[in-house]
This record gives sequence, C-alpha cells and structure tokens, in this order.
Amino acid sequence: MKKIALGLTIMAASALIALGGESYSGKEAKEVVPPPCPEWYGDTEWNVGIWGAYAFTSENWQDDRYLEADHAWGGGIDLKYFFNRYFGVGVEGFGLKANRRSLDLFEDESSVLEPEPLRETGRGSRNSRLTGAVLGTLTFRYPFHCSRFAPYIFGGAGAIFGGGESATFIDDDPPIGTIGADNDRTVISDSDTRFMGQVGGGVEVRFTRHIGWLNDFSWNFVGRNHSDFGMARSGINFAF
Repeated sequence: MKKIALGLTIMAASALIALGGESYSGKEAKEVVPPPCPEWYGDTEWNVGIWGAYAFTSENWQDDRYLEADHAWGGGIDLKYFFNRYFGVGVEGFGLKANRRSLDLFEDESSVLEPEPLRETGRGSRNSRLTGAVLGTLTFRYPFHCSRFAPYIFGGAGAIFGGGESATFIDDDPPIGTIGADNDRTVISDSDTRFMGQVGGGVEVRFTRHIGWLNDFSWNFVGRNHSDFGMARSGINFAF
C-alpha cells in the first residue's frame, strides 16, 4: 500500500508540474503588438502650397538692375507631385510688389560758357509695380519616421518678368547762342523678361495628414548683372 500511495503521489506531482509549465508557456506565447505610429507624409501625393513672401536684393536700390528696390513683398502658389516619399516635381509662380525709386538729375546752367555736368540729387520719385516669375521645380524632402517634421531642399529654373526698366536722361538743350526751349527728359525703357534660377531649403510641419505649415528660404539668380535676390516664404501646404 505504501508503494502504491508513493507512486500516486509522484504521478500527481508530475501532473501538477506539467500543468504549471503549460500555463507558464502559454503566458509567454501571448504577445502584445503596439499600434503602428501615424505617418504624416504619403509615399505618393499631390501638394498645393499657398504662401506669402519677402524678398531683398543683393545690391542697394541704386545699383539693383531688375527689382530696382531694396526689398519687396508678395506671395505665390506652387503645385508639386511626389512620386515617392522623398522626391517631387512641380511648378511655382509668384509675384513681388516693389517700390521702385529713381534719382533726380540736374544741370547747373548758371554759367552759359561752362555749364556744370549732370548731378544726382539723391532724391527722386517712387512708383510701385509688380514683378512675377514662373519656374519648374525639383524637391527632395526627408520626413522623419513617425514625425510631423520634414526638412526639404529644392531648386528651380524659369523666367522672371515685369522688372528691369532702365532710365535714360536725354540732355536736349538748344545750341549755345540760339533761342529755344530746353527739351531735357528722362526716357524709361520697357520691362524685360530674364532667365531665373533658384535654390533653397526649409521645413514643413504637418498639423494633420493633409495640412502643413511651410517655411523656407531661397536665393534667386537673375540673368542680368546686379539683379540677384533672396526670398523668405511662409504659408500653408495642402496634401492629397
């Protein structure tokens, strides 16, 4: 009887150990999968950006030959298609309103025999006009995984128009010793269209999957000497 009781006890203990091991193994096999983090930028998407802009010229207003101003305010719109997560192609258009200044020229005619040469007063008239540009662009962005932030760099090429007028002073006095009215005048040439290149960089912050905030800076090269300018932009981007 003792041997039978001892055998039953050993069998019961073995069964409990086996059941305990199965229960422990079952707990280990049960895995909790964390939910995936949100992705704020798509692998393929259309982007439409609307932004305001501030531009400043590389030269003083007296020397700049296209905007003919120290700075200008404006805005624009761009359309981009990202054919993968990182690269996009697009088109951009913007307008800048600059207050152009001019210098007054005068000639001292107090001496008839030895007239003084033309002089600049340093003051002149002001007038505002709109300068615009259209460019094709290429953008590289790098969205941080599970983040709302995406820094980017971009470049573009196109045309700028509406600026570049030049003023020519015509000294049309009558010959010395004759009677006649002075016909001095300043002739303003028409605006011209020039090639323009652009490079820049910035960052986008997504508020939602489809709405973001853009901030960037670009340097713009105009195909005319003493005409380059920088431009800072800030605006809203819509992603679809």
